[in-house]
Amino acid sequence: MGSNPVKNTYLDQVVAQQAALEDDLRTRKPAAVGAPAPSAPGAPPQPRSPLAKRSARVGPSAQGQGTGPVEVRVTGFWRWRTVLVPPNAFVVHTRRGRAEPLHIGLGVSFRYPATDSYLVVPGAMQTILINAYCICRELQGVLVQGYVQWIIEDFGTAYRKLDFSDADDPMRLVNIQLREQAEAAIKDKVSTMGVRDVLSDKQPIIEELTARLRAVAEGSGDEQTGGGDRGLGLRIVTVQIKEAVVSSSTLWENLQKPYRTEQTQVARLAELTAQEAISAREAAAQRAGEERRIENERELAQLRDRNEAARFDRETAERMRRTTREHDDQRAVAELAQQTALHTVRLEREQHAEQLENLRLRQELRRMEVDGELALATARQRAEHEGELLVVQRERERVATANAQNDANIQATLVANLPEIVAKLPAPAELRSYQIGGDLSGLATVVAQLNGVIDAWSARRAAGDAPVD
Repeated sequence: MGSNPVKNTYLDQVVAQQAALEDDLRTRKPAAVGAPAPSAPGAPPQPRSPLAKRSARVGPSAQGQGTGPVEVRVTGFWRWRTVLVPPNAFVVHTRRGRAEPLHIGLGVSFRYPATDSYLVVPGAMQTILINAYCICRELQGVLVQGYVQWIIEDFGTAYRKLDFSDADDPMRLVNIQLREQAEAAIKDKVSTMGVRDVLSDKQPIIEELTARLRAVAEGSGDEQTGGGDRGLGLRIVTVQIKEAVVSSSTLWENLQKPYRTEQTQVARLAELTAQEAISAREAAAQRAGEERRIENERELAQLRDRNEAARFDRETAERMRRTTREHDDQRAVAELAQQTALHTVRLEREQHAEQLENLRLRQELRRMEVDGELALATARQRAEHEGELLVVQRERERVATANAQNDANIQATLVANLPEIVAKLPAPAELRSYQIGGDLSGLATVVAQLNGVIDAWSARRAAGDAPVD
């Protein structure tokens, strides 16, 4: 009997993916309006001119709406037509006989005669979903799922190097090519990693994939010197790995078994530990409960004894307090009576002492009055005596002064009082002149002359010649 060969599922899957890729890489071009269909289903499509492509994309009307993914409007007719491009779409406008485009950029609208051609590509960010069936280092199948987001950075380079000719989806072929690049990079990286590394750490895959895609899309080298590669004019925005799944369910279960078994063991041990702890806690709780019951009974007995002793002490203390209170009250009454008697005697004594003090004060006041009168009389007599002595003394001094005066003192006194004497003299009724001869330099001569004048004036006053002041 011959043995049945084992079917290689992975090989069949790779062959199917290769066929699908070849079909996807073929440019899908819709038939022009009014063009005949191909003669046979397997016949290759006939080439079309750029005008036919544009007519198929724009439509038969000279003014209308584009049917592709980018809404392009064409207005006017014949050579006065204008192509209106949305602001979020890239466009390149070429003309027959020109080596360089007339217009290229984002959202550029332009006039469109019949001899021109243009290409419109979406400018939004594109997202590529990746499902890479890989073989790891242990020769096990692993499905890695991720996505790549990219955007057109240099459309002048991109439209020359990339194929945007698909009328239904201009980005389809570019996305397929980038997806194949990404799957190849993921497969290369996963082939050097173990199953557990792929499942636990996806960062090496992300770094490898990002480096390769940026090298292809963005290029490398020094662009300013002109010696570098500018790439495809694209920019890789982000690269992420969402999931990594083992293709074999048996291998997946086997990978999970050690952890599951370990967790089951940990759970069982935890359960046994919990049961043991619960049993120990229950025994301890029972013992503690019994100990608490015995302790409560002992505490209750001690509390009863303390209460009885406290009641006896309280009653004894109350009787002692009452007896002591009665004796204290009697002692207090006796002390109050004694204090009252003593206070009465002290008040009487203080009253007698106050009366004696008042009598003594009256006598003292009377004696002070008598002493004052005597002192006043004595002072008056002493004052009169001293006044008489002063009069006698003054007279004695006057006499002594008069006796002690000589001619010089009298003349000096007269000279000092002369202005006052002259001021009191009456106004003369007549003027008489006296010639005084001799030497007037001496003071005695002047005084003698003044005495003569005063004597003459006194004689005149006595005779009644002048009025008396």
